[in-house]
Amino acid sequence: MARRLVMPEKRQITIEEFEPMRPLPGEVRVRALYSLMSTGTELTVFNQRFAPGTHWEMFGQYPFRPGYTMVGEVEALGPEVDQPALGQRVAIRRSHASHHVLPAAACMPIPDGLDSKDAVWFALAKIGFRGSQAAGYRLGDHVMVIGAGPVGQMSVRWAQAAGCWPIAVVDAVESRLDLARQGGATTVIAKPIAQLIEDGAFADEAARPKIVIDTTGNPAVFSDALRVPARFGRMVILGDTGMPQEMRMTSDVIRRGLTVVGAHDMQVREGWKEQEIDELFFQFALSGRFDLRGLNSHVFRPDDYQEAYELADTRRGETMGIVFDWTGEGARTA
Repeated sequence: MARRLVMPEKRQITIEEFEPMRPLPGEVRVRALYSLMSTGTELTVFNQRFAPGTHWEMFGQYPFRPGYTMVGEVEALGPEVDQPALGQRVAIRRSHASHHVLPAAACMPIPDGLDSKDAVWFALAKIGFRGSQAAGYRLGDHVMVIGAGPVGQMSVRWAQAAGCWPIAVVDAVESRLDLARQGGATTVIAKPIAQLIEDGAFADEAARPKIVIDTTGNPAVFSDALRVPARFGRMVILGDTGMPQEMRMTSDVIRRGLTVVGAHDMQVREGWKEQEIDELFFQFALSGRFDLRGLNSHVFRPDDYQEAYELADTRRGETMGIVFDWTGEGARTA
């Protein structure tokens, strides 16, 4: 019997059994290997930390099946399907579950040689990529990333791959900054952005970054972040807050001539489709251009879901990638 994680209501998580469907024409059945928790998205819904009338209200309805980034193995083909092949590893945008049936075209093959626990970062890498497109940075641009969580780590790596310099990363949790430096940050600052401003770090216009990317999803950070970019600079809102009404615009936007732009996972910019971004990420990871070492801080069995979500909810600063290992599920469906 297949199993999946479910949030039946606010601040509750459980695992339930279900019977996966046989794949229809054009579909495949995928057996999960690993799935990665999206701590920002999943905890926003877990805690129902969003305002009525936002897109979160429709997205986060209970019962909610959390997760959207998984690596699995094709174990059954529907009629008229020859690719992906049986036994092939694929990346899929599906929730935490032992099995999924989905269109064959929705599967992204994973190249040989790439560790599955690295490949499972593909969806968060895509979010970082959408942020890079909104930033529009170029070779040599001075970039600052606020927040060194999972999306922030991906943002640093895309900026480094694009040839940005310098790349500064600000996060109050010092333990995250080593991973940011490993990913390409040239400067790391273990302070809240508000403290950095108070310390006078941007008194000199030359010290201001051209582009600031706020990955925190914390509405309180937004106002402080607006005080940072250089004149005529760009501010990218990449963290998707559930409380947009708490975000307060400051006079910096007009006084300094800033451009403020939002970026989101579901946007399609400049013709880049999801699978094209996935393929680029896989090639960068496989070649070592994206250093992913150490990003997976915790690995849990699906049965340990309570411990996993409690850790993410109460000690988030101690985590980075929280992975569910489904390889021990063992059972194959007929």
